[in-house]
Amino acid sequence: MLIRVADLHLHKREFNQDFPPGAIEFGPDLRQQGPLHTEGRAEVIVEHRGHKESIDDIRIVGKLDATMEVSCARCLDPVTHSVDWAFDLLYRPLGVDRRAEEVSITEADTEIGYYEGDGLLLEDVLREQVLLATPLKLVCREDCKGLCPQCGTNLNVESCNCQQPGDPRWAALSELKNKLQS
Repeated sequence: MLIRVADLHLHKREFNQDFPPGAIEFGPDLRQQGPLHTEGRAEVIVEHRGHKESIDDIRIVGKLDATMEVSCARCLDPVTHSVDWAFDLLYRPLGVDRRAEEVSITEADTEIGYYEGDGLLLEDVLREQVLLATPLKLVCREDCKGLCPQCGTNLNVESCNCQQPGDPRWAALSELKNKLQS
């Protein structure tokens, strides 16, 4: 759904939509399970920057909920993660804050996104918010044993006979122990 600045000048735009799996691409590591529901509104905020200069910012306020699936960070089994996320976002036209000299930015400046052209796609906003709401590493359970680094066996399901290499940082102490024992 394209949110156009020209339309927002006429009236706020309410949205209440369900996106089926596959409608929004989240990348290879994150899969949508069931519909992604979102509702909220978009409006234009005219930012005055001097006597004759104004900028059309887009403000999007809403929430989303979805069930996502990622791979366990240890054993690669699928892990289901529920996303229930509220957002209040501000987007400015791309390039409007560009300056010739280097300037430091405030923390508030990091909360601003940018749009290009006539507006932005709601799907792009939702993709960004789902990615922000999903932890970088999830595990299937706290006591997950992961995969054997030698043969790749899932150690939660079966054990393997691989000899685990020792920590090379302890090699000097192991040598000292062997000398003392002989």
